[in-house]
Amino acid sequence: MGKYIELTAANFEETTKEGVSMVDFWAPWCGPCRMIAPVIEELAADFDGKAKICKVNTDEEQDLAVKYGIRSIPTILFIKNGEVVDTMVGASSKQAFTDKINSLL
Repeated sequence: MGKYIELTAANFEETTKEGVSMVDFWAPWCGPCRMIAPVIEELAADFDGKAKICKVNTDEEQDLAVKYGIRSIPTILFIKNGEVVDTMVGASSKQAFTDKINSLL
């Protein structure tokens, strides 16, 4: 059973530099963020060993949010080999996230 990876400034680059990563920028007070949280956990299990499913708490990691230009949450970045290749803003369906990750694998 896979689990999503909590990213911080300390492990962000190392975690996302190889392969495909989906990074959810969220905050505990954000309703849509809480709405997609179970989906993020399911994706972590579905893509265990294939893609990294990650979360960044923007309240705790404001520097990362600024670095990646996060203006609203949830914002989901899709990163391939360290490069941001796509972005989704707002809550979306599990299928939309799955399709996006599969297109990058």
